[in-house]
Order: sequence, then structure tokens, then C-alpha cells
Amino acid sequence: MDREEIVWVRKEDARVPGKLPIVYSKSYAVRFHGLERLHPFNAAKGKHIHKALCAELSLVEGSFYEPEELTKHQLRRIHTREYLRSLRWSLNVARIAEVSLMAFVPNKYLQQAYLRPMRFQAAGSILAGKLALDYGWAINLGGGFHHCCSNRGGGFCPYADISLLIVRLFEQEPCRVRRIMIVDLDAHQGNGHERDFNNWETVFILDIYNAFIYPRDHAAKLSIRCGVELQNQTEDAYYLRQLSRCLMQSLADFRPDVVIYNAGTDVLKGDPLGNLDISAEGVLERDRLVFSTFRALGIPVVMLLSGGYTKASAHVIADSIVNLRQHGLLD
Repeated sequence: MDREEIVWVRKEDARVPGKLPIVYSKSYAVRFHGLERLHPFNAAKGKHIHKALCAELSLVEGSFYEPEELTKHQLRRIHTREYLRSLRWSLNVARIAEVSLMAFVPNKYLQQAYLRPMRFQAAGSILAGKLALDYGWAINLGGGFHHCCSNRGGGFCPYADISLLIVRLFEQEPCRVRRIMIVDLDAHQGNGHERDFNNWETVFILDIYNAFIYPRDHAAKLSIRCGVELQNQTEDAYYLRQLSRCLMQSLADFRPDVVIYNAGTDVLKGDPLGNLDISAEGVLERDRLVFSTFRALGIPVVMLLSGGYTKASAHVIADSIVNLRQHGLLD
């Protein structure tokens, strides 16, 4: 496929006065007439964060950037034809989403109610990457599908938005982006992007995760260049100490042109899937540490939300973004 066939970001999505580089669309929400409540993931998380940010930062609807849905041609830049065809079968989509009842839902409905919102969120990650180069930072109120690789989805992740973002940056920003670092702080191992970028010298992966939960992908671990395997119920002090050490070690080994920060809040205490004991204050300090480390060096940061399965998750994310703003890290 010729590079010119793929228009990742509209020209009018260049930096616009009065907007913040925060990406969100109402189309992010998954709606199954109540069936989405069977899933641990809060399908309206982005909506709640958007509402909280508007209130806390005195923003209006037009203060945010909105992505367009990814097309089949854009998805093909990473995903194999076979994988995309497999999403036409409801049983395969049900396996990825981990909702067995989806197997009995007509695929046409799954495309509209589940996969279409995921395509919008993946597009938001790509748009956030472009904006981060222009602003120095950007946040997508969705995305972070780090269990999906080019030929396989899983763990609620049907599209490999991180891989798509990386390829887009390398191909369309060759003068500004030659080296990319992924800082994956979701509670789960980011096996999707690790499989896609195995042996890529230009992609450095830092991954701190609970070693005793999904996906336990030992082959993908070979791509991690700086990592920590956490124990169940890890608390703030140890977690933040390891993060600080890994950030310094990674920067000593690799100087990126842009950082993709997968900021999962499933590390929060009480999360049913993360099984860690990080406090809300710990998450705020984690995010501040990541942003301050790279922004002090003039390295753009793209933040994706990834996992988070407690009712408190959206509130903590909104508080963290406000906290980053108060510390002057979102100028």
C-alpha cells in the first residue's frame, strides 16, 4: 500500500488556538442496550473524564480534539487481512472482549456497537501522537489497547492502536521521530506491542506489571528492555521507587524523540483485574513523575488511558490531569 493512501490526520487537525491537545469523541462509548454492564470495563469512562475536565478546568465542548473513525486501509498498515476478517465472526469478537454472550449477537451489531467505538479510540491515539509533537504533550481519553498485535486481539483489545501510532510516527514524521519509547504502566503486561516490535532497535519498551495476572506472555517479554515484574498487592512506595529507577535507567540507555505512555489505572487498590494496591495519590504521583521526567527534557509525551476497572478510575484520571495542569506540565 502506498503511503499516500493513508491520511492519518486531517490538515485542519493541526494546532488550533483555544484547544487543548486532549482527544475525545462521544463515539468512544460502547453501547449494547445494557449488555456492556456485564463487562468489567467502564464503557463510559471517557465520557465521565470529559465531563469532569470541563468542570474542573472550565473547558467547553470545543476545547477538545475529535478523531475520525479509522478506515480498513489504515488498519491494514499493521493488521493482517486474516485478522481483520476474523472480526467478522461474533465468536472471535466475543473471545477478544471476554463476553461470551457476544458470540450470539449478530456481527453487524457488534461492528456498530463495539468495534466502531474501538476504531474511534484507536484513531484518537494516532491523532494524539500528532498533537504531542506540536504541543509537547497530548492525552487520548481512551485507547491503550496493548494486548492486541498485528494478527491477534485479546484482553478487551481488538485493535493495536499503539503499534499503529508508532508506524504512523515513523512513516509520516521521519524528520522529528526516529526513536520511540513506550512506558507501559498498566497493571498487565503489554504483550501486543511487545510482539509487534520485537528486535526493533528504534523502539524501547519499559513495562512494569503484575507478573501473576493475564497475559503471562513469556515470548513477548523478550522485547522488554527495562521491566519490573510486580508481586500481588504491591503498594505505593515500592512501585514509585521502581518507576523512578526504571525511568532513569531507560533514559541512560535510550533517548527517545517521543514517549507513548500507557497509563492504566487498573493498578488502583481494589481493581478486580490488576490485583495491586496503589492508592489514588500514588497514581497522581506516578503520572506526575512520568510527565515531569520527559517534559523537562523536551520529549513529547502521548498519554493513553488503557485499563481501569473500578468506579473510581475515571475520577482518579480526571484528578491526575488536573494535577498535571497545576504542576505546569500541561502548558
